[in-house]
Amino acid sequence: MRYLIPHPDAVDELDDLDVALYDGSRPVPGNLDDVEFYAVPYGVIDPRLCEPIARMPRLKVVQTVTAGYDHVLPYLRPGLTLANGRGVHDAATAELAVALTLAARRRLPDFVRAGSEGRWSSGWSTGLADSRVLIVGYGSIGAAIERRLAGFEVEITRVARSARPGVRPVADLPELLPRADVVILVTPLTPETEGLVDKDFLARMPDGALLVNVARGRVVDTGALLAELGAGRLHAALDVTDPEPLPADHPLWSAPNVLISPHVGGLTAALAPRARRLLVDQVRRYAAGEPLANVVVGP
Repeated sequence: MRYLIPHPDAVDELDDLDVALYDGSRPVPGNLDDVEFYAVPYGVIDPRLCEPIARMPRLKVVQTVTAGYDHVLPYLRPGLTLANGRGVHDAATAELAVALTLAARRRLPDFVRAGSEGRWSSGWSTGLADSRVLIVGYGSIGAAIERRLAGFEVEITRVARSARPGVRPVADLPELLPRADVVILVTPLTPETEGLVDKDFLARMPDGALLVNVARGRVVDTGALLAELGAGRLHAALDVTDPEPLPADHPLWSAPNVLISPHVGGLTAALAPRARRLLVDQVRRYAAGEPLANVVVGP
């Protein structure tokens, strides 16, 4: 087999090529000597899904179905190409980012808790209209978030690693943060973004502001965030945490003003068809000797 991929429908669609299925639910195929294209199975980030890379002497391409790829980098060797799943999770992750933002700004967790106790607990909330939203990490998911916020009457500022028309650079964050009512994190995890949201970052956010993280847990300094939450100054809505999974006795669970979802940003019915299209397209490109899409590490 030359191609080892985790999507059965994609395997069926590529039946004219030497393709095999490996989705992580069964043992790795025994003979990996001829594999040139390996798509890492999607799921909870598990190093066992990357370990077969070392047993593929002819491997040329590693493909992820995730937008993040930091979990694969330790397993790459010189000469390999790494492509990510850009576009696969845009819709689902953007939906969750907006859902978390709305839920936190409209106090839905408070109402759910009161309802489970049989209490009619009405009250005011900050809402989303007229808010200033800062999207930190303006790639395809950031753009998808902006499209979904378009009808909510918010002012959006875009931030990315480097400046470009309509997008401010990360270096401008100290100037931008004091005006932000909502900060949505959607950056990849890199050496530059690990711990980006530290004590100083959070201190620049105004009282009552909301931090939404649909990126990676390690982008945020958990201790610094806990201090701000404990003081009642900031709010947070987190789909990712550090550590992850979050232990049952972790103080984030009981911190005030925090809403936590268990890293479900991409987990909707939209995943499977988008993953299939990406895998089929990438394998066809490779088989035809054409440039691959979404290359994040080149030989």
